[in-house]
Amino acid sequence: MQKPIYIKEPTPLQCGQAVLAMLTGVGVEEIIKLLGNTRETTLKEMFYTLDFYNVSYIKERKEVKDKTGLPKIAILSLETPRCWHWSLYFDGIFYDPEHGIMNDFPESFRKYYWEIKENIC
Repeated sequence: MQKPIYIKEPTPLQCGQAVLAMLTGVGVEEIIKLLGNTRETTLKEMFYTLDFYNVSYIKERKEVKDKTGLPKIAILSLETPRCWHWSLYFDGIFYDPEHGIMNDFPESFRKYYWEIKENIC
């Protein structure tokens, strides 16, 4: 996979759609249309979209404390001070739909990830 192009979430409730758009290379509007959802994205919807675009992933949720525990590519589920939040990690960089491109996690109490396999387009 090539380095993702950063996408800011169009609304505060569309972090999941933005992560999926960055990961698949399609627009946020296409993800919204596919899911029929303009609000918070569920884990089931995340998996559905990954399957729809043939993105290979490991379905096991893993907890992580710091970025050294992450694989090369991962979808992150983060418990931030405000809410649960989706983010994308790629090769040492966080592509966070709310907070921008970062070198470390945004402030989070709990952190989980699902590994994305590298054989995606």
